[in-house]
Amino acid sequence: MIEVCVDTLAGLEAALAGGAGRIELCAALDLGGLTPSAGLMRAAAGCGLPVLAMMRPRAGGFVWSAAEQAAICDDIAAARAAGLAGVVLGASLPDGRLDRAALARMTAAASGMQMTLHRCFDLVPDPAMALETAIELGFHRVLTSGGALRAAEGLARLQALQAQAAGRIGILPGSGISAANAPLFAAFPELHASCSAAGQGELGRGAAELVRFGFSAVAPRETRADLVADLVQASGS
Repeated sequence: MIEVCVDTLAGLEAALAGGAGRIELCAALDLGGLTPSAGLMRAAAGCGLPVLAMMRPRAGGFVWSAAEQAAICDDIAAARAAGLAGVVLGASLPDGRLDRAALARMTAAASGMQMTLHRCFDLVPDPAMALETAIELGFHRVLTSGGALRAAEGLARLQALQAQAAGRIGILPGSGISAANAPLFAAFPELHASCSAAGQGELGRGAAELVRFGFSAVAPRETRADLVADLVQASGS
């Protein structure tokens, strides 16, 4: 099953057209994904697929203040009210370990929803211990590249995590996954990808001015239905 991360309604439509099985809904994928707006959550809720919203109120690390934790819990409530299937969460201590107390607060707020532990997991000093913590907190899956920049480079650790999980939690490989390398992950029942490429964006409609004022990236990436379809086919979904 292919989970596609999107940050626009156009990206959502492309993911659906390409045959995605689940959606991770974000804002600002160029920053690794931030919390989507309430309007985007409501619009995505009726797409016909399970939609999980990223809960990340700012760019940067995953050490959340008490105020930020409260904001995340409010955003979880917004995702629930919008009718989304679940949320994507993460919280770190300054040394990179999972912040069990913060995560307990967030998972309690998300009770009854699907929960994915996001790639803060790739920063932990002890992945085996962190996986047990995720299981104890009730997460359904862990999104991870195996601690590498790209999942293909972290394949050995991904396989070790899957063996340790032993069906108690899902291991969701993500980062750099495409139709070209999908066969490497044949043993994993779910894959996560953006299926995006540099797009035309606002080209021809004042693109240079948008970039100059900082309103647009130089080469914004766009989810492409053909890349989704290629990955679905390559993974045998």
